[in-house]
Amino acid sequence: MNIEIKKFSELSLAELYAILQLRSEVFVVEQDCVYQDIDGKDAEALHVLGTKNGKIVAYTRCFAPGYYFPEAAIGRVIVKESERKFGYGHEIMKTSATAIFENYNTSNIKLSAQQYLIKFYESHGYQCIGEGYLEDGIPHIAMIKD
Repeated sequence: MNIEIKKFSELSLAELYAILQLRSEVFVVEQDCVYQDIDGKDAEALHVLGTKNGKIVAYTRCFAPGYYFPEAAIGRVIVKESERKFGYGHEIMKTSATAIFENYNTSNIKLSAQQYLIKFYESHGYQCIGEGYLEDGIPHIAMIKD
């Protein structure tokens, strides 16, 4: 998998379309969750795109401290279902943390994790904080890494 980091203004129309298509495929259809994915925040994010054979198969968006949370943030963590067995989620998370450090000079990162992925995020140094909550009908928990 090849990984690129781009600002919103650097995304091609085809890349933006592929990102939105993948997010809809997983978060709306696969997880059977009706929610507003296009939330007006993409323009402020760094977009981390994992491609394989010219197709986006993994993705995150990252935010500077103070935009989404007081800490830097990683969100919309996604790997195409057919590609999950290759460890791309780990690769995209490592690259996202590096991108945050290089662009925002911090390694203090917060995310809102789907609870079934707690062990995955713990393997990247995140710790649960607070109580779990429902976000769009799916159990989540806040996690942070210093």
